[in-house]
Amino acid sequence: MTSTTMLEREIKLRFSSVDEARQAVLATGASPLHGRRLQEDSLLDTEDEVLRRRRCVLRVRVENGKSRITFKGPVQPSIVKVREEHETLVGDGVVLLRILEELGLHVWFTYEKYREEFSHEDVIVAIDETPVGVFVEVEGSEAGIVAMAEALGRGPDDFILDSYRGLFLKFREELGLTGTDMVFDDHS
Repeated sequence: MTSTTMLEREIKLRFSSVDEARQAVLATGASPLHGRRLQEDSLLDTEDEVLRRRRCVLRVRVENGKSRITFKGPVQPSIVKVREEHETLVGDGVVLLRILEELGLHVWFTYEKYREEFSHEDVIVAIDETPVGVFVEVEGSEAGIVAMAEALGRGPDDFILDSYRGLFLKFREELGLTGTDMVFDDHS
């Protein structure tokens, strides 16, 4: 699938380590889908922050030599994070970023994570290693998300609906991070 338009539903759950997260995910019966790889994401906006004021996101993601552009609409009220999402593959993310900059957009936040994905029934479960911690992201139907969270020993009080940008801002001072982007010091 090279392009999608859908209503995205997801939550994040915090875990203390990648090993703990992987053991918990595998114990649910989830099957490996995509191996661990680095994702480099850039969020773009206009100088007058039109997208952020609309509570929308324009993201270019580069991973394993592939690139995607994604537009996400405003978050809708729900127990899980729900928003409209349009995504398509692009030939070259670096060139796309240059084109978007020529059109008046600029990258205002960059973040990295190592992601490993699993599938289980109607959900995709991702283990995300980020500079601010380890998170399990569950995406799919609301019922599937709630069921997977329960299988992972978690409930609605544990649901994190914040973006990685929001989590970065919350943890930056606590973790002694510097800079304005959520990136690794080195790639391991």
